[in-house]
Amino acid sequence: MKPGRGLQAKFLTTVAIAVLVIVIVLAGLLQRQRAMQREVIVLGQQSIQALVLERLRVQGRAVGLLAADELVNPLYYFDLESIGRIVRGVLNQPDVEYVTVYDPAGMVIHDGSSDIASYGQPMLDPIAGDVVNSRALLLRTHADIFDVSAPISIGDQRLGGVRIGYSLESVRNYGEVANKELERRIDQIGQRYLFGIVLLLATLVFLGLAISVVMQRTLIRPVRRLAEAAREIEEGNFSAALPSRHNSDEIGQLVHAFARMTRGISRHDRDMRHMANTDALTGLANRRAFRERLEEAVARSSAAPCEFAVVFADIDDFKRVNDTFGHDVGDELLCRFSDRINDTINADADIDALLARLGGDEFVLLVRRVDGVDRDLRQVVSVLAGTLVHDLSKPLTVAGHTFVLGTSFGIAMFPQDAQSASLLMKNGDIAMYHSKHAGKNRFSFYMREMEISVERRLRVEQDLHGAWERGELTMVYQPIFSLSDARLVGAEALLRWEHPLHGSVDPAMFIDVAERSSLIQSMGKRVLHVACAQLVDWRQRSPAGAELFIAVNVSPVQLRDGDLSAQVESALDSTGLDASSLHLEITETTMIGDGEAAALAFARLRDVGVRIWLDDFGTGFSGLSHLRRIPVDGVKIDRSYVADVLDDADDLALVTAIITMAHALGMSAIAEGVEQRAQMEILRGLNCDFAQGFHLGAPIDGEAFARLLASGTP
Repeated sequence: MKPGRGLQAKFLTTVAIAVLVIVIVLAGLLQRQRAMQREVIVLGQQSIQALVLERLRVQGRAVGLLAADELVNPLYYFDLESIGRIVRGVLNQPDVEYVTVYDPAGMVIHDGSSDIASYGQPMLDPIAGDVVNSRALLLRTHADIFDVSAPISIGDQRLGGVRIGYSLESVRNYGEVANKELERRIDQIGQRYLFGIVLLLATLVFLGLAISVVMQRTLIRPVRRLAEAAREIEEGNFSAALPSRHNSDEIGQLVHAFARMTRGISRHDRDMRHMANTDALTGLANRRAFRERLEEAVARSSAAPCEFAVVFADIDDFKRVNDTFGHDVGDELLCRFSDRINDTINADADIDALLARLGGDEFVLLVRRVDGVDRDLRQVVSVLAGTLVHDLSKPLTVAGHTFVLGTSFGIAMFPQDAQSASLLMKNGDIAMYHSKHAGKNRFSFYMREMEISVERRLRVEQDLHGAWERGELTMVYQPIFSLSDARLVGAEALLRWEHPLHGSVDPAMFIDVAERSSLIQSMGKRVLHVACAQLVDWRQRSPAGAELFIAVNVSPVQLRDGDLSAQVESALDSTGLDASSLHLEITETTMIGDGEAAALAFARLRDVGVRIWLDDFGTGFSGLSHLRRIPVDGVKIDRSYVADVLDDADDLALVTAIITMAHALGMSAIAEGVEQRAQMEILRGLNCDFAQGFHLGAPIDGEAFARLLASGTP
């Protein structure tokens, strides 16, 4: 063998070995590159899917809790219109497939449709049972839907819940697009480095090492750091550190895009938190935010004892504004009220206060005394509440209408009245309702006796349910006589309750309880029917009843919330009583408060032939303008004037004026509460038309009245 040929062989062999080594190295590098690409794609898929799903989870949780908070009052008052408006607002959000409001039994109350086709139907999907039985926020995924269900409760009373279904289709589409983009970018990077390796094959050993280092630093490390950042963001840490990239290559663009996405999610999270803790109408803190602040204040007091007060505020008779002028005017009025409350508390230098809107026309304040103020906190809060009562009762002009509305306040002190957030809110609410019962437009500090009164009223309301069916509620009838000839001309139908344990219940009390619940509608309808049927029975049994009329009291709630004319016509049709024999009595204060509703209802009834009497005349300061707006057939002189007609010249003058005015307007005058013969004689001398009272006859049952009808004299 020639030396050259041997060297050549060695060279070729060396070259072949070098080429083989280079090929092996290249194959190894290519295999390593593919492995890294797969790892990057897998990590990217996991990161993007986790990030998108977490965003949907955060959004669903926030929207579910917010919707549940907004639905408390509408669901409590079964206001389908408000429920529908809230449901449709949620349905308009991106990716929302359905929104369902259901009752505690799982029956659908509203689904956002105009006709609510599914109303009253059970939810039949696979997770409906878990949703109905859950008393906490429930996040579940089934089929292609991410379901968020939130219970709706007031205190311990569960009203139902709301379900929001998000489509996972957009999540998958977003993930697929992002994954394809990531895969394309990585392919571009791989091709770029592969092209360089092919061109510089002679230096592949050195370039391979360099490329490996570059790949490690420019691709694997940034993507791994992005994956770690995605996991931190998933846990709620939106300030997670990202790789430092100053170049504009694909990885740099990916890092910058990830940073922008992180800032967007963080901003979205802040916005959602703001929405979850802010009242959308007034911009005040909402119930959720106030409850958190209150619990924080209670918790801090364990380390540093302090005093503060919770002040509940409820606008009196605000529902009439919405019913009469619409919700747009009502919303503007609420905003003006909140501004006026803020102005008052900001003007008081002795307090530090947080104002929140609980919903509807209810507001609440968390009030602390500023350091350095010598006055007792109770005194400070008392001055603040008195100022608020005064300021909020001033006229407000909205949309060309002037409103004068009072506000009732209830105050609970910490730690004197309660030592937990729940009890403070409960006791403040009790004190506020005490202010309403005491006459409205005032403030009351919580006392234990108030809670006892509330519990007693609650027991009365519970016992009142089914009282008709148990035979505890009965009708009695007080005779009404003509004063000119002492002739029995009519009877006033009165409702009485004989409780099996407590005996006779004061009518004023249980009627008030019935009016503040839903019972008055069914009770009033039944009273109308029974009274009409009783008069028909008397007429069939005695010819003396042919000209007799029956008078029935009408509740303000029946005027405001029910179809009174339909109830009256139903009672007349079912009993066969002629309309002219039915007299409906409405109080003067009701006519003032519900003048428009009364005018419409009584206009229809008077067209039918029903007579209208104005009860308790002289106590409501209504004036002649109301009598012109709502024509009536007669006025009943309040018993307080009749009682002193013998001894008080002013009352005698008032009674004389009322009778004269009634006759001048073509009305009858009826005196109630006649207890003495001398009173009756004076009224007869004043030409009063009719009278009733214990001197003429006490309220009696139907059979006793039939016997009285046969005699025909008081």
